[in-house]
Amino acid sequence: MRTRDLSYWLFLAPVLIALSLVVVVPLGLGVYYSFTDWNGIEVGSFVGFENYINVFQDEEFMAALWFTVKFSIVSIILINFFGLSLALIVTSKIKSSKLLRTIFFMPNLIGGLILGFIWQFIFMKVFDGIGTHFGIENLQGWLSTTETGFWGLVILMSWQMAGYIMVIYIAYLESVPTELIEAAEIDGASPFQRLVYIIFPLVAPAFTVSMFLTLSNTFKLYDQNLSLTGGGPYKSTQMVSMEIFKTAFVESELSYAQAKAVIFFLIVAVISLTQVYINKKREVEM
Repeated sequence: MRTRDLSYWLFLAPVLIALSLVVVVPLGLGVYYSFTDWNGIEVGSFVGFENYINVFQDEEFMAALWFTVKFSIVSIILINFFGLSLALIVTSKIKSSKLLRTIFFMPNLIGGLILGFIWQFIFMKVFDGIGTHFGIENLQGWLSTTETGFWGLVILMSWQMAGYIMVIYIAYLESVPTELIEAAEIDGASPFQRLVYIIFPLVAPAFTVSMFLTLSNTFKLYDQNLSLTGGGPYKSTQMVSMEIFKTAFVESELSYAQAKAVIFFLIVAVISLTQVYINKKREVEM
């Protein structure tokens, strides 16, 4: 028994060490530095909650946080809607389902920066060309306003993540007993009734996983924001991750940026854990 316990901890030790060095220690140091006037080289004096008080008075940070929240809400809804829709399509009885799964998942394999530049070309060149040729003013000058920049980011994120979320829904949809579907069909249940009263309750755990993944990914978005809009025009499409990065490495206010990062971490953690708790509770009720 002792040998088994020792071997267990020996096998677990590399993972615990890596987790501590990569996550726990940096997190602890970051929290500590946020209470100082650290400049990246040496730790200065202890300033208490001064950095945190300044964060809530920072209009640029609050604007970026509000923009991030709006973007995340819209993206989470659309990504899960399209992901579930694609999963229902490829799990139906069609011959090209395997090919479609590959095609729908492929956008997720493209890197964030490259993806942003691809969609920047589409929005600024292709859309502008179509708008100019056909006289559609709404397609001209995309990404030049806050509204079009917002929807450009939403479209990019939805296109990239829908296929990834589709895979999660497929795993749960294929585990639904066919006997239940056939019995409901024999009893006269319509496709919509089968979807709402049988399929949805059985794939409820998929909603929990998908919601968590989409929430965390949309909140921490940086690469696509950088390459698609760069935060413009006039920082109106700047998300929190980009704002924190600029505070740290452009304005060289590292301790202040660390305070922003800690607040951002707490916001995302609270929202994510609350979402998981509510969804898990609904699973039990179902």
